[in-house]
Amino acid sequence: MDIQSEFTIIGAGVAGLSAAITLQNLGREFHLFEQVKELKGIGAGFGLAANAMQALEYIGLRNEVEKIGYYLDSFAILNQKGEILVNPNTNKLSEKYDQKNFAIHRSDLHLFLLSKLNRSNLSLGKRAIRLNQQNDYIELYFEDGSIHRTKYLIISDGVKSPLRQQLVPDSKPRYSGYSCWRATIDNSNLNLQKGSETWGNKGRFGLTPLVNNRIYWYACINGPQQSPKFKDFGIQDLKNQFSNYHAPIQEVLSRTLDSQLIWSDIIDIKPLKNFAYNNILIIGDAAHACTPNMGQGACQALEDVAILNNELQKDQSVNTAFLSFEKRRLARTKYITDTSKLIGEVAQWENKLLISVRNNLMKIMPDKMNQQALIKLFKQDFMK
Repeated sequence: MDIQSEFTIIGAGVAGLSAAITLQNLGREFHLFEQVKELKGIGAGFGLAANAMQALEYIGLRNEVEKIGYYLDSFAILNQKGEILVNPNTNKLSEKYDQKNFAIHRSDLHLFLLSKLNRSNLSLGKRAIRLNQQNDYIELYFEDGSIHRTKYLIISDGVKSPLRQQLVPDSKPRYSGYSCWRATIDNSNLNLQKGSETWGNKGRFGLTPLVNNRIYWYACINGPQQSPKFKDFGIQDLKNQFSNYHAPIQEVLSRTLDSQLIWSDIIDIKPLKNFAYNNILIIGDAAHACTPNMGQGACQALEDVAILNNELQKDQSVNTAFLSFEKRRLARTKYITDTSKLIGEVAQWENKLLISVRNNLMKIMPDKMNQQALIKLFKQDFMK
């Protein structure tokens, strides 16, 4: 049987690109396939929390990524009048756990990771649709009719992965109950310096500064999945939706063009029971996609790669490394998926009485209780 690569990675998102760099640094032979014809980092901004920066340090990329990220020393949760409900001091948490938090544009991170990769190991415009797993190899079938044979397969093609779906038929993406609009705009006139997220009865609105004088904003609104109404939403619709929310939300929307909007339903997957299937490993959103309410999607992908890097350096078979990876990742990723889902449900409440109770409790709770999820996230050494 003609084996065309030792490792094959499917999907060149944050997880796939980082895994490819790790295999390259370890001197392992691999090939990376991505379904899009051009890698440009579709989307807007996202967070690289302290744990993500720690993971980047383990795989040797932290210092350079810090240069393209925007350091966040706080990220407040506000009510729709702009009053502070919770203001976790990420600067203090960073000092306590010797870690920092950044915001970064997806395109900036993708292009950086791509610059670290030998392009001869990357094939674009190749969508994997099916696999045939054998004891000693895997056959991958692509949409264009081609077949690739590999000894080991790393699946990292996102929450809608058809390969994961084949391995775990009941792992279909689940809808959160709300949709999200996002955009990146110029910050020259607004001069926003702090990140925040506003919780109100019409939805949530988040604002985060980025490097190069940009702002990443997002808006989450409850509604049916794949809503025809939401599909046609424009800036004016969003302005109407958030008309009674505090400044500078209206100004941010006024400075955004309809053509800049990106819209999608928020989905995740129910926590899996396995990530390792002998000579196959699932990582990133394909393995443990979570809602963005803890800002941990890309962070967990980077943790995955740090763990994989660690396991592949040990004196053991690749199949054993994959199984050890699974044992180290299942509980942590399940906690994040479940907690993030719960936070999103509470944050998207529309009942004004429930919102009033929630907001009052958030205001009077000690900081330690309000920051419990963050503290647990940072305090736990994910490398152990």
